[in-house]
Amino acid sequence: MNLNTLSLVNYKNFESQVFDFDVKINCFVGANGIGKTNALDAIYHLAFGKSYFNPIAVQNINHNAEFFVVDGNFSKYERTEKIIVSLKRGQKKVIKKNGKAYEKFSEHIGFIPLVIISPADRDLIIEGSDTRRKFIDSVISQSDKSYLTELINYNKVLSQRNALLKYFAVNNTFNNDTLSIYNEQLHNYGTEIFKKRDAFLKTFIPIFKARYEAISQSKETIDLQYKSDLFDDELIDLLKKSINKDRAIQYTTVGTHKDDLVFLIDDFPIKKFGSQGQQKSFLIALKLAQFDFIKLQSGVSPILLLDDIFDKLDENRVAQIINLVDDEHFGQIFISDTHAERTEDVIKQTHQSYKIFKL
Repeated sequence: MNLNTLSLVNYKNFESQVFDFDVKINCFVGANGIGKTNALDAIYHLAFGKSYFNPIAVQNINHNAEFFVVDGNFSKYERTEKIIVSLKRGQKKVIKKNGKAYEKFSEHIGFIPLVIISPADRDLIIEGSDTRRKFIDSVISQSDKSYLTELINYNKVLSQRNALLKYFAVNNTFNNDTLSIYNEQLHNYGTEIFKKRDAFLKTFIPIFKARYEAISQSKETIDLQYKSDLFDDELIDLLKKSINKDRAIQYTTVGTHKDDLVFLIDDFPIKKFGSQGQQKSFLIALKLAQFDFIKLQSGVSPILLLDDIFDKLDENRVAQIINLVDDEHFGQIFISDTHAERTEDVIKQTHQSYKIFKL
């Protein structure tokens, strides 16, 4: 999978820009605030139909404009695939593949396999469980369309059940038959989601551990642990047991929407006991394992985006990452950095073809 050309019109701080890329390594360099990360984010937008950094779509339009267009030409299985994402203020976003608009954005997920590594990934450590669930869901959804459908349906039913609980509270009423319908649907979708998350992590965790060891070359022990209510009981039974609590707070308190990933270093939470370097190595290993898993499932090398990857890493860890990048296992790579000379010196060590774009 390669991105050959990228055209940006009114995307964030780009008024109009066209890039013609190398098949291996491409580097965006320049001062902070110049748009390096925005260029990577535009590529991410083409793969996922949304920004990695700003979920509010309209805020990705240049301040002086009424719309944005991101246009990319990809090579996949020796075919050219044209993806266009556009948004006009006051209207719905449009995603087109080869001139045809998608009816559902979910149909596009997985078509452009892509992994991004960014300082924003630290949210996976410091933020709540929702951020970590989204990570799991993003990885599985790129190779399993049915999982994404189950997830969408689960969240729809969950919203309906929560609305029903609020209705009961406001009207001082209760109807167990109606609630049971939602319970059964949540159980069916939630059980499938749980099984697929559990199966995914059993494959993913060994890959992740191997990646961390290669990057850090350290003696510390790291681990991921999957926490879910469904390890304790069937979801249908959990929902019945929690009904009094759910009615009291007007919210569904058990289910796969409460799942979490626990990040550990030497059996302690990395959030509290990991150094800055250890946390960054942990996150890079997590994302490289994501790359490996997607490639394993799809047979296609995802595009890899490395945003500000060399910041706050010592020379030894940077060297390890470059050795990894130089591996033929990886395909096309995009890098952003504030230091043009540092970037070029590092990239030259890989003996791969490259282009540098000074913004």
